[in-house]
Amino acid sequence: MNFIQKLNERYATKAMNGDVVPEEKINNILEAIRLAPTSSGLQQFEVYVITNANIKAKIREIAWNQPQVTDCSHLLVFAAWDHYTADRINHMFDLTNEIRGFKNEGWENYRQKLLAGYPQRDPEVNFEHAARQTYIGLMAAITQAAFEGVDSTPMEGFDPAALDKILGLREKNLRSTVLLPIGYREAEKDWLVNLVKVRKPIDQLVTRIN
Repeated sequence: MNFIQKLNERYATKAMNGDVVPEEKINNILEAIRLAPTSSGLQQFEVYVITNANIKAKIREIAWNQPQVTDCSHLLVFAAWDHYTADRINHMFDLTNEIRGFKNEGWENYRQKLLAGYPQRDPEVNFEHAARQTYIGLMAAITQAAFEGVDSTPMEGFDPAALDKILGLREKNLRSTVLLPIGYREAEKDWLVNLVKVRKPIDQLVTRIN
């Protein structure tokens, strides 16, 4: 089965059976998130991987009581930076220089451009920008899960402030943005499993300008 076929078969799973996803597959999904592109390569978010049943139960209470939160194997919580700071920007630029083993004048000039602009902006503007980066990582996780033969369900239906409190995110200068339960479908209880995937035809989605 090719990758497009796997994407065509995946869907937002509504019922999971609680079976544990092998750690190798979870690690591959997390690696896909790590390798996802982000604005200026800053990786403006962190990912919490939750298997603790008590924590998942608390999150379910503030996530519209959606059963996937507790019935999944692993619950991923994406949490974006609440603000751009000089320390956060410098960390990624310094890491780049360390890994590549050299400094580039253009790259250092770009560092100064970000330092002169981002930290001075309104924190909410910066959070919204960082939050958008989490969705790039989310899509990497969803597609890698499909490749691994694992089900997933992206969720925005939760109380972010309550989730931030459960995980102590604000103290870490993070704010939750989206959930991704990962596991295996329980087809007998999933009303969506046998329904045909509905997407707009390509000519209604894509405009080519030659």
